[in-house]
Amino acid sequence: MSYVDWRMKGPEIANCNCDWGCPCQFNALPTRGNCRAMTAMRIDEGHFGDVPLAGLSWVGMFAWPGPIHEGGGEAFAVVDEKASPEQRQAILTILSGQETEPGATIFNVFATVIDRMHEPEFRPILFEADEERRTGRVTVEGIIDTKVDPIRNPVTGAEHRAQVMLPNGFEYKKAEYASGETSATGAVSLDWQSRHAHMAMLDLSTRGAA
Repeated sequence: MSYVDWRMKGPEIANCNCDWGCPCQFNALPTRGNCRAMTAMRIDEGHFGDVPLAGLSWVGMFAWPGPIHEGGGEAFAVVDEKASPEQRQAILTILSGQETEPGATIFNVFATVIDRMHEPEFRPILFEADEERRTGRVTVEGIIDTKVDPIRNPVTGAEHRAQVMLPNGFEYKKAEYASGETSATGAVSLDWQSRHAHMAMLDLSTRGAA
């Protein structure tokens, strides 16, 4: 089957309601029995066919009543308001798992376990990420605020650094693990502190993660 050639490369911030490390990263069940999460990306390089995507950002908010693989999920996306109509459609097409080889990306996999896609919104997105320092911020005024900091030793307060390699990952190949807090009051509500976060340099395309 022929697909539109697309690519998105740039930093990612993800934060979920699981404890640090996130069992899902190791094919285990979620810490609290259900999964609620956000993920965001700034596209430094990218295209969808002949539509350029560089310089844009997006944020996704997700919720499942149980483990992700059991389905029943809902999703809500915010796309950078700077995007043109063609760019908006391109990003939403990618995020919904279309024009992608089956199982090749996290978007395509998630699409099979999401029952409800809320209407997207187009807003200004603040995206700041320093993967080396494990710090970051994602803010969409009136919708979501996520802050990421290093995991700290509970006794000494010293920063604890952890990296995870997933050679066959459909999201990332290597990520820095961190601690995050999120408050979201949009179509998918989220609320927690000191939970799993990871930061990675994504390089996703029609064929999967590079």
